[in-house]
Amino acid sequence: MSNWIEVGKIEEIPKQGARVVETAEGDIGIFRTGEDEIFALRDRCPHKSGPLSQGIVHGKRVTCPLHNWNIELESGEVVAPDEGCAASFPVKIEAGVVFLSLP
Repeated sequence: MSNWIEVGKIEEIPKQGARVVETAEGDIGIFRTGEDEIFALRDRCPHKSGPLSQGIVHGKRVTCPLHNWNIELESGEVVAPDEGCAASFPVKIEAGVVFLSLP
């Protein structure tokens, strides 16, 4: 069972940037690519808990601002040779509004 919550309009998230949503599950980063794709990851790098929402979005990845680990936005998986995973969450866009699904 999922609980969809409204995050805001897609235009409110900067291209190649992020916005943080505070939830009971903890902070979740909502990321927007240069192609207007939207992804959601727990806002903590699996390495040293750096705030991923403050990282650099490039392609479908975000680079952690603390130690430059690269994380895949689609899956939350860390790019090799590093290892780890940030939890990912489903998102959808309806009429330009972004929704986040929480467990």
